[in-house]
Amino acid sequence: MSKQGSSFRESLQNIFAVSAILIAFVVSKLLFDNVMGNPVNFEAGNPAGHALEGNYLGIIYKGGFIVPILMTCVLSLIIFVIERLITLSRAKGKGRLNVFVRKLQNLLAEDKIEEALEACDKQKGSLANVMKAGLARYRDLQKDKELEKDQKILSIQKSFEEATALELPMLSKNMVIFSTLASISVLIGLIGTVLGMIRAFAALAQSGAPDALALSQGISEALVNTAFGITGSTLSIIAFNFFSSNIDGYTYKIDEAGFSLTQNFAASLKNA
Repeated sequence: MSKQGSSFRESLQNIFAVSAILIAFVVSKLLFDNVMGNPVNFEAGNPAGHALEGNYLGIIYKGGFIVPILMTCVLSLIIFVIERLITLSRAKGKGRLNVFVRKLQNLLAEDKIEEALEACDKQKGSLANVMKAGLARYRDLQKDKELEKDQKILSIQKSFEEATALELPMLSKNMVIFSTLASISVLIGLIGTVLGMIRAFAALAQSGAPDALALSQGISEALVNTAFGITGSTLSIIAFNFFSSNIDGYTYKIDEAGFSLTQNFAASLKNA
């Protein structure tokens, strides 16, 4: 893949990321107003009153205006989890990576470069793309009679580094969103919690009998926002660690295959 093509794909991914977050906010706001704020979820059909007993939609609605923002975080998380699963599935290509790497190592040991290139075309993953670039350079350097042995080895290593530099950004794209959601979900939830507690203490501070409705609404707001914030943060951390482990595995396979090809090429030069 060319650098220009990689840049174009990165621009599309940036547009997708912004659009996904905006869509998640719109959907969250609509759900909050029309589903959770539906009068049927409240006593006497009044959203300003108490939620019906056991009606969790109404209870969530009492969390206040912070809830749609937290819902946006959760929906955005779901969208990007799906996006990462699809992207990493494509990056993995067809078949198991361990089997593919062993197959390439065997073909290289037998100096079957063309067969190895065909195997890369069939595999169609990030590892295959990197190996294909290295194998193409491998084939060209075998025919080159001008470069010294050390220069040839450096040339094939450079080919791997350039191909890897084009593939790795796709693997790690949008990972920062998971780490960001893990942090801001808790903080946004904490803001909602503080606002809810302010309302609750304001109800207690009134002269005479405390306003029971305002007190209960303040406590509900605090607890709902706390729950949403912790949930969003926890799921984001799990997603980040899961995908980071997968990406590290892909990167290790790329390095392993690249090292095998370089070593095989160096050995062939010594035997030449």
